[in-house]
Amino acid sequence: MENIQANQIELGQGVFIHPTAIIRGIDGPADRIRIGDQVYIGAGVQIICNDFQIGDYGKIHHQVTIHGYQSCSIGHNAWIGQFSIIDCIGGATIGDNCGIGAHSQLWSHIKFGDTLEGCRFNSQKPLKIGKDVWFVGHCIVGPIEAADKSMALAGSVITHDMAYNQIYAGSPAKSISSKLGNQFLEVSTKEKMEKMRQYLSESGVDQEKIILVADENEISWENSDKTYFAVSPRKYTKRQSVDEVNFMKYLLPEKAKFTPF
Repeated sequence: MENIQANQIELGQGVFIHPTAIIRGIDGPADRIRIGDQVYIGAGVQIICNDFQIGDYGKIHHQVTIHGYQSCSIGHNAWIGQFSIIDCIGGATIGDNCGIGAHSQLWSHIKFGDTLEGCRFNSQKPLKIGKDVWFVGHCIVGPIEAADKSMALAGSVITHDMAYNQIYAGSPAKSISSKLGNQFLEVSTKEKMEKMRQYLSESGVDQEKIILVADENEISWENSDKTYFAVSPRKYTKRQSVDEVNFMKYLLPEKAKFTPF
């Protein structure tokens, strides 16, 4: 594709990249660009880093900027809202199932002032975002570590690490889970199975092609014409059939998020 400049390009199936998007390295072609299956990259997106990858079913909406000297790795089922910035000067890793609301800024460095003149603010470190993390929108995030299932409400300024399954708000952001509870509640496997059966029934896909199981030990791995969704580990046997893709699209973004085995 003309708007991708890289020495090594890996594009999955069903990828849409708007003609106005730009994907390249800092000073020319990137070393490596890897884009998973069913990824959407919208108008005016700029991905300017030497090593970039995003997993399956990611959505990068219009006018997003991703830039920096180090690598940027984004997992499966990502949702990145309009006009957001992801800086990877210090490196950025974003896990599976993460949401970054519109106009958010994720930074891995602090530098601008004249160091010859004695400016002390010149540092960088990796930004590490776990799985199922949600920045609701208009968030400003420093080079922190966000544990799995943590969440920051709109307008939060996050300057310290975010703990597992905690909700943060404010400037600087602090945990308010003692008031609001956690982002995720405990749900039994039985309840999940019941809900998934409902989703499958409502999705309109061929129910003969989609098999719901509680755990991976119930999967028949030799059965190549059906896709198994294992509810407990949130994994599926990726076959890329039409019914599988349509079911995944029906589930995303808010019903259920599964990643490949």
